[in-house]
Amino acid sequence: MMASNENLPPNVVKQLARELKNLDESPPDGIKVVVNDEDFSTIYADIEGPAGTPYENGVFRMKLALSYDFPHSPPKGYFLTKIFHPNIATNGEICVNTLKKDWNPSLGLRHVLTVVRCLLIEPFPESALNEQAGKMLLENYDEYAKHARLYTGIHAKPKPKFRTGAISESTAALNVDQTNTMVDQNNEMPNAANLVPTSTTDVKRGPTSGQDQQMANAVTAATSGSVSVAGKGVGMQRKEAGLAKVQAEKKKVDARKKSLKRL
Repeated sequence: MMASNENLPPNVVKQLARELKNLDESPPDGIKVVVNDEDFSTIYADIEGPAGTPYENGVFRMKLALSYDFPHSPPKGYFLTKIFHPNIATNGEICVNTLKKDWNPSLGLRHVLTVVRCLLIEPFPESALNEQAGKMLLENYDEYAKHARLYTGIHAKPKPKFRTGAISESTAALNVDQTNTMVDQNNEMPNAANLVPTSTTDVKRGPTSGQDQQMANAVTAATSGSVSVAGKGVGMQRKEAGLAKVQAEKKKVDARKKSLKRL
């Protein structure tokens, strides 16, 4: 048993281990428990904002702090994500009867977490810890919902889920992306004429950042390669034209010689 779990009686630790395993394998709707095997005295969970509420599309992190005499005394609940709600104080403390006068040692963590999520569906402004939210809910629901949605949009944004193979947002990936802009979706090199600097002054000034320097190097390499290929093409055309002209003159001379012999 880990040292931090020694803050709880062994029988409670065993009970919590079973509950947490069950929650991990079969989580309640809209709730994901974050299991820490080293410390069962603090239970973390991510709660999805219920559909049709001002908390929809938000993900709220909360915690349950268990005391040494748990389950004889209820855990203390806190929202770690800022939320505008009548029954949740500005410091995150949760006010719900299940965690106070209605507590029963037989209640499990699943029941507690489900009750907390239900609180987002049906607040109780009569026992408000956030007086502003409670008063607003009673007097002007639209204004209350507007504030709650604003908090949700700012503080409870879910973490983006990247698809397999998605580009990382690291600086190295950004540098690679900058140089890769030289190639289009078909992996074709853009027209070299569009990449040639307008003057030598532009080249001397140079870029001011590492990413710009990489871009400039790529442009220089692409440009020089294109120009050299183009130069070779022009030279070859001139050489072939010269040979064709010589051959034509030779044919004319041969024809004249034949004519003179006939005479």
